[in-house]
Amino acid sequence: MSLAPSQPRNTSAATASNRAELASSGARAELRLVDPAAGTAPSATAGTTIRAGATRVGRLLVQGARRTLDIMVAAALLLVLSPLLLLVALAVRIDTGGPSLFRQSRVGRGMREFTMFKFRTMQSGADTTPHREYVQALIGDERGPERGRLYKLSVDNRVTRVGRVLRNWSLDELPQLINVLLGQMALVGPRPVIPYEVEKYPEAYLSRFDVKPGLTGLWQVSGRNQRTYEEMVNFDLQYARESSLLLDLRILVKTIPVVLGRQGVA
Repeated sequence: MSLAPSQPRNTSAATASNRAELASSGARAELRLVDPAAGTAPSATAGTTIRAGATRVGRLLVQGARRTLDIMVAAALLLVLSPLLLLVALAVRIDTGGPSLFRQSRVGRGMREFTMFKFRTMQSGADTTPHREYVQALIGDERGPERGRLYKLSVDNRVTRVGRVLRNWSLDELPQLINVLLGQMALVGPRPVIPYEVEKYPEAYLSRFDVKPGLTGLWQVSGRNQRTYEEMVNFDLQYARESSLLLDLRILVKTIPVVLGRQGVA
């Protein structure tokens, strides 16, 4: 009795048939990597989770680097400039009497209020009403004549003789280095906003509070007090969108000639 030779199995045809069956049935196939030791496939979201974790770690490292830079520079400047700070404080007190430091509530990151420090450049106990009315008119009047005006009052009789000198050289801002050390401000960021400004803010302005306010920023190195209120806010919003360590370093470098050249002084 003779046996018929067995027919070789057509593996390619079988594979193609299986694929066709899967396609016709509408089944969803998923490629999964199996760990031979565990005998199970990792979750389909594992890669996404790992990437998200790496992004979060990278963001924390950048934030840590920026905070370290803030602390080191602020501490060094306070130490090196301490004789100048003492002289300025003495000059303010001799000029008009009263306290040398001016404390004012400002709105920071997350719309949390904090006390900001400056050297006093106005008469002690000066009325804030003129500035409040002026700034709120700038924000609220969307198409009127106020819209294109500068942020600061061009003529302000509340400013003292020493105060004008301090403003011309931006020396009145130096005590904000204390706010930087306390973590309430950064070296670079949007201008710290007064609460009565925020009362008039449209929703489009609120993203400026996604980052810490700064001692200097895009507005300060882009014309400062020669810019309109709307332009100032747009610079702050741009910084909040593009904030990075590299941008901070660029702004810090640009701040030096701006201050020494008294550019954009009101």
